[in-house]
Amino acid sequence: MSEHSTTTTTASPTRTEAELRALMARAVREVRETNPLAPSITNTVTQSFVANAQLAVGGSAAMVYLPDEGECVAALGGSVYINLGTLMPVYEQTVPATARACAAAATPWVLDPVGVGIGSLRTRLIEAVRENPPTILRGNASEIIAVADLWGLGGNSADGASGDGPRGVDSTDSVDAAERAAVACARFTGGAVAVSGATDLVTDGVQVARLSGGSSLMTCITGSGCSLGGVCAVYACVADPFVAALTATAAYNLAGLRAAETCDGPGSFQVAFLNALY
Repeated sequence: MSEHSTTTTTASPTRTEAELRALMARAVREVRETNPLAPSITNTVTQSFVANAQLAVGGSAAMVYLPDEGECVAALGGSVYINLGTLMPVYEQTVPATARACAAAATPWVLDPVGVGIGSLRTRLIEAVRENPPTILRGNASEIIAVADLWGLGGNSADGASGDGPRGVDSTDSVDAAERAAVACARFTGGAVAVSGATDLVTDGVQVARLSGGSSLMTCITGSGCSLGGVCAVYACVADPFVAALTATAAYNLAGLRAAETCDGPGSFQVAFLNALY
């Protein structure tokens, strides 16, 4: 790991930074060795980038969207990634059915609540999966605050005010403002929450890690957040939720740093990023 990749603070000491780094390194090795399958129900705009990122870290990808497909891939083990970026009417059946199937099979799954609050279907889907919540919740600060609000977990920002809500897929809230909501969501799910921003935050509801790195060019390409969710799902095949989210986020930040050193702009950055992630 780069010296820039992670700084960990804990609300209650459980695992040291050295122990977490060792677990993250083991997760990277196990993914390379086992090539785990992490199917996705994901944003049609970024399917290719999600799949390529999953392949780059050593995982295997499959894109599905029908309810019975979601139930089938949930039963395969490994993990599943669900991204609400571009919705189709059938997702009203697919998303809850897949979440139920993951719960029944004890299969970890990752949720990216892209654009939560835009339209009624996204709201209904977020409310529906509360009964079978994700193992890892990944989003920007405004999305995490909005999910905590919808789940009745007290998603107010750190200063006590409600978040302004997402602006399309962009955040109007800071990562620090989302810490309270992230911790509440992680405690509710028993898993982990990853909040993306200039400095990322990952928590399991007890430990809170802040990870630096990445590149401003990551905001100039579509799919950097979506593909991060897919990579979280890959690492969730071999590691516990907190370690999986930490590993994916640290890998992304390090790859972003390295790619920015060799590219000329957003187009070449995307290629350089996948190469660095690989």
